[in-house]
Amino acid sequence: MTESIERYSAALSETVRALRSGQQDLDSYYDDVEARVETVEDDLQSFVETPEFTTLRESVKRVRQRWERTSVRPPLYGVNVGVKDIFSVDSFPTRAGSDLPPSTFESPEAPVVTTLREAGAFVMGKTVTTEFASSPTGPTRNPHALSHTPGGSSSGSAAAVAAGLVPLALGTQTVGSIVRPAAFCGIVGFKPSKGRLSTDGIVPFSPSADQVGMFTQDVPGMELAASVLCSNWTRAPDLTTSSSVGIPAGGYLEQATETGREHFKTQISALERSGITVDRVQLFNDIGALNERHESMIEAEAAMEHADWYVEYGDRYHPDSAAMVENGWQTDLNAVGDGRLSQQRTRHTIEQTMAQFDLDVLLAPAARGPAPEGLDDSGDPVMNLPWTHAGLPAVTVPSSKTDAGLPLGLQCIAAHGDDETLLSIAATLRERLADADLDSTQTG
Repeated sequence: MTESIERYSAALSETVRALRSGQQDLDSYYDDVEARVETVEDDLQSFVETPEFTTLRESVKRVRQRWERTSVRPPLYGVNVGVKDIFSVDSFPTRAGSDLPPSTFESPEAPVVTTLREAGAFVMGKTVTTEFASSPTGPTRNPHALSHTPGGSSSGSAAAVAAGLVPLALGTQTVGSIVRPAAFCGIVGFKPSKGRLSTDGIVPFSPSADQVGMFTQDVPGMELAASVLCSNWTRAPDLTTSSSVGIPAGGYLEQATETGREHFKTQISALERSGITVDRVQLFNDIGALNERHESMIEAEAAMEHADWYVEYGDRYHPDSAAMVENGWQTDLNAVGDGRLSQQRTRHTIEQTMAQFDLDVLLAPAARGPAPEGLDDSGDPVMNLPWTHAGLPAVTVPSSKTDAGLPLGLQCIAAHGDDETLLSIAATLRERLADADLDSTQTG
């Protein structure tokens, strides 16, 4: 097996329970976290800069003093969080994975970060992102196999959670930058419905497609994080065996690799054996054309967002990023309008099909296959593209591993606004897959 690093258990739900109840003292908790960072971060390279624990402990001291006289502590009391380096965070520079001056990206702190702080969490550090949340890839490695990519563009956030350095991290997704790296790193990645989390305070890529999301090791922890960050969050009922899920048949699934398709078939068979009804439905008449509309739209929007920066700092852009901007400038603006119209139509088509077949969720591979070897290729996000294009909530849960120990994830998608139902069902699906113990039967 390819060399890996030690990974620590850091389920958000368990961490919160221990810290809020006082079962674990904050000082001893951060002693453990610091030891973890010292053990693995040099190999992992998940943070832009190694977390500064002296400063962090001062913040911990202030929060402890604030809440020591009350028995009711905030929902994320004491939790350490990683934040993708395209979010504005007070006291942390924003570089967006680039060589541009941090002053270029100065803005008020992102509201989602402020909400986490108000809930008792601490920002432990900025996590590595690919340049401008696009390309090229950064130095971060997959904790399951250091010679493999962790995925991108939220590479550092996914790797830090998978390694157990933080129980919660923020990322963004414009095509597949949460769901895919979560799958590659064997953790939970959730992108809520578009519009449910503010994108203010992030370096934009494509405003029509950019969406904020989170990483955790556990689904209950993700439900907790979502309840803090998403307004008016309500607990949804658990999945029953009479509930129905669907999978998109046809050309969409053919985009996955042979290994990806075989694992997906095994996952679906295991769910069906557990009593879950699975319907095969036709969704995309021309998935290639849909992919092209999304890519043209986001590239053109990225070029517009970067226009002033590129004029001033074009020589500091990586050649891949420079090509993205210059190609975007050549894109017909009608492609942006076509892409935005396609977003609405695609959401309507998906939700109409789900309603027709009375489906609670759709299931799909979270990536084309396992994480590619090497750090130059963060993997193809094509399996995530249509759901991001439509702005639908999507979550990946760990489902199985290849013989080489590389994780694969199951991607679950719901109708817009049905985020609570999605995570509730995902929790049940995760349990069913764990009971099936697919790791002992998978190959690839």
